[in-house]
Amino acid sequence: MNETIFPVAPTLGERARAALGRRNLVFVGLMGAGKSAIGRMTASQLGLSFIDTDNEIERVSRMTISELFAAYGEEEFRALETRVIKRLLRTGPRVISTGGGAFINDKTRKQIERGGVSLWLKADLDVLWERVNKRDHRPLLKTENPRQTLENLMNQRYPVYALADMTIQSRDERKETIVKEVLEAVIEYMGKGSRHEQD
Repeated sequence: MNETIFPVAPTLGERARAALGRRNLVFVGLMGAGKSAIGRMTASQLGLSFIDTDNEIERVSRMTISELFAAYGEEEFRALETRVIKRLLRTGPRVISTGGGAFINDKTRKQIERGGVSLWLKADLDVLWERVNKRDHRPLLKTENPRQTLENLMNQRYPVYALADMTIQSRDERKETIVKEVLEAVIEYMGKGSRHEQD
């Protein structure tokens, strides 16, 4: 008895993985946008490793981000962040979640442009505030009016985040839905004959 075997269509994750080729997928955006949670789930769908740059910085420095800010200031922290991201981008492909200020730094942004494709997880103020208000470990929000500080950061950084290759709206929706949108965006962006196309 002859059985007809039909090829199984590739999953969305497999299609996005093939579209990425050897490129890293780099999540950018403000604190609370969901870069780590969505990045980790996206990496799982792509069959790639996931690295959160803040965790990597803490690992190599043996200090927390708050301790680094307190001991060395933001400028020194950003220099360390740039070095760590540069090292991570040399190998891959992988999914990388960056700290909120990483893409704002010109040097780091240029490294990301060369070594990966960037995706901005964009969120409204209310969504961000709801997420970050529950935690006390964000050094940039240790101010008299943290919600206003967060809004100021949005106003300063959103025009720069808009330079990312892709943008997905982070919102109160199931994480799986956002991940699906990320994978679809990767396929669409890489399929447009972008500057990131593989040889």
